[in-house]
Amino acid sequence: MCGLVGWQSVSKQDIAPQVLDNALDSIAHRGPDDSGTYFDDDLGIALGHRRLSIIDLSDASHQPMIDPQAGVVIVYNGELYNFRSLRTQLETLGHHFKSRGDTEVVLRAFIQWGAGCFNYFAGMFAVAIWDKPNQSLYLARDPTGMKPLYYGELPDRKGIVFASEIKAWLQIPDFQVNLDQQSLQQFLEFGYTFDQDRTILANVKKIPPGFYLKVQRGKTQEICQYFTPPSALPETLIKPSDQLEHLYATFKQVVSEHLLADVPVGILLSGGLDSSLLTSLASKHGQVTTISMAFAESTIDERANAQIVAQYANTKHHEVIISPNEVIGQIQNKAWIFDDLFSDWGTISTNILYQKCRDMGIKVVLVGEGSDELFAGYGTFVQPHGIQEWQIFKLYQRYAGRRYGKFYPKFRNIFKNYLNISSGDFCQAVRLFESQRQLPNNYVMKVDKASMAASVEARSPFLDRRIAEIAYRLPSNYLLDQSSNKLILREMAQKYDLLPEVVSDRPKFGASIASSWIEENSQFRQFASDVILQPNTWCQKLGLQSAMEDYLIHGKKGYALPSNLSIFTHIAWRLLLLELWSGFYLK
Repeated sequence: MCGLVGWQSVSKQDIAPQVLDNALDSIAHRGPDDSGTYFDDDLGIALGHRRLSIIDLSDASHQPMIDPQAGVVIVYNGELYNFRSLRTQLETLGHHFKSRGDTEVVLRAFIQWGAGCFNYFAGMFAVAIWDKPNQSLYLARDPTGMKPLYYGELPDRKGIVFASEIKAWLQIPDFQVNLDQQSLQQFLEFGYTFDQDRTILANVKKIPPGFYLKVQRGKTQEICQYFTPPSALPETLIKPSDQLEHLYATFKQVVSEHLLADVPVGILLSGGLDSSLLTSLASKHGQVTTISMAFAESTIDERANAQIVAQYANTKHHEVIISPNEVIGQIQNKAWIFDDLFSDWGTISTNILYQKCRDMGIKVVLVGEGSDELFAGYGTFVQPHGIQEWQIFKLYQRYAGRRYGKFYPKFRNIFKNYLNISSGDFCQAVRLFESQRQLPNNYVMKVDKASMAASVEARSPFLDRRIAEIAYRLPSNYLLDQSSNKLILREMAQKYDLLPEVVSDRPKFGASIASSWIEENSQFRQFASDVILQPNTWCQKLGLQSAMEDYLIHGKKGYALPSNLSIFTHIAWRLLLLELWSGFYLK
């Protein structure tokens, strides 16, 4: 259930229904199975929904969903994994259900608990709820930001408009596409906008993860945080064996619930620890389908490891090979996928993989996103000896691709605040930055945009609220030491015989396929050069022409520090995306 659009006007509805239809059509890929609208002209409210049918394929789960007696209307994008237990709880409180799906559970939970209902939900969601008796509109996003939700003012301040994707704004009459210059600079420096409420457009904002926004008569009233990441517990208050058992029991339940669907489900299996754990746990419920991706003309190939896991878990295994030509062909036509501009290298190749999953008849896939950020899977988490200013700067360089720019002071303030929250624990502070800034604004957007563009639902068990809360509470020494990371996940794999030792002990494999092709594949390099170096491009506007010529024509990989530019592959890929994205959004 995957695409929503709507608005609330300051006065009576003054935007034609055709505008809502056009906006829904612009995000039809998020929900090709069904479409619906709701209007209340007197109160100036319009809601629209595009549906990807996953659970309860019948018309009983059609949206917008209305409870006439309570006067509440909902459009909902996502999956509520604990909906069955919540449904039972609501039935004991006197509620009656007409459908088998989770949308009605969300609706009746709001009727029962109001905005407090969001604290009951374990799932991924962006939801808009119209409370007609109180003339209030609620917009909410899940705690880990798995589903995007954008909002902004209608032209001439006539009200509030919201949508699952920014491209819906292009259908609004008189809407002006204005780039947010600070977001543009953050994109060039970090590859995404790390501010929690900014987008690439100056007149569009996003609901931060774990927040809801209340709107009345087209005016924002308040934005409230309903989820705050819990602090790590002192080592003296917990037992390692208890934490391991609790994590394992919770993972079993979460993976089991993520497999619930009335359509075929698959797992993207890379052969790394995270996707291998999901595969092993899922296989306990019967044979599962796994899909691995490899790249032609590249040194990046993890298929051998994936095959070990597939054999160990007895899965129905498939391999997908993606070539540079496929990516070149797709990226020119699908730069619109990047929406609220971000530069995760794998978005196009992953989208191609999702398309192939859909061609196989697989409509839902499980992915391992979020594990590295919550369970300390990167080298950035390693605690330095004392925390000095230069170490924060070194961390900043790593996040910014070793490109020093104007945002170090802002990054330093954000990180120092996370250090204060974490009582000076460097690992915990990094985890907050990763999970609150980078994950929801970059990596998770890759998952959402790439999968939804192929009309496939991607589910991330590691980002389930119940798993995230356990992870946040773990002390740093449960996560990493000087020789390894994600310690508790590796221990869980070994203790419960989830994986062969060669997989559970394997270090993280990380590589950037677009970077690899720009460096190694002449055709891809020429394609990038033709786009980036053409006349009157962003490359020229930003004063990067000579640097990109040095890189793309003369093969120079960077300038030594302290120059502002030091690794050209990052800048080249971001400029390539910016140029192609502009062709769709800045016409």
